[in-house]
Amino acid sequence: MLDQVTKFWVTLHIPLHYSIAVVDGFFSITHIRNSGVAFGLFAGHQSEYKALFFIVVSTIAIIAILSIFHQLPEFKKAARIGLILIFSGAIGNLIDRILHKEVIDFIDFFYNGTHWPAFNVADACITIGVGFMIFDLIFGELDKTRPQQSSDKIL
Repeated sequence: MLDQVTKFWVTLHIPLHYSIAVVDGFFSITHIRNSGVAFGLFAGHQSEYKALFFIVVSTIAIIAILSIFHQLPEFKKAARIGLILIFSGAIGNLIDRILHKEVIDFIDFFYNGTHWPAFNVADACITIGVGFMIFDLIFGELDKTRPQQSSDKIL
C-alpha cells in the first residue's frame, strides 16, 4: 500500500523527468517511468507485448512465492519475512504494469559522479526481502540444529 501511495503522490506532484533535491549531491526524488525490469533492463526494447510479458512473468512469480511461503516451516522466520517483502514488492510493481504498462520509479541516489538507478518502495521491499532470504540461506540451518528448550518439549 505504501508503494502505491508514494507513486500516486509522485505522479500528482512531480512532473515526469523532474527532480527535487532532498539531500544536495546525494538524494533526489525524480519522477521517471521504467518500461523494463530491474535497473531499466530491456526498457529500450520495443514490443507491443512487452508489458503483457512482464505481467505474466510477475503473476507466475507471485504464485511461486505464495507456494514456497506455504511450504516453509514456521521456524524459518527470516525466509518467511523475506518472501512477504518480495511478494509485496511484486504486487506493487504488478499494479503499475497493469495500470500504466510501466513502473513508476522516484527514489534517486547518487554520489560523486556515481548514480544508482532510480527505484521505488516495491523495489526496496524486493531487495530487502532477498536480503532476508540470503540471511536465511547462510544462518537458517542454525535453527534446525539448536537444542530444544524445555518449553518446546511435549510432556
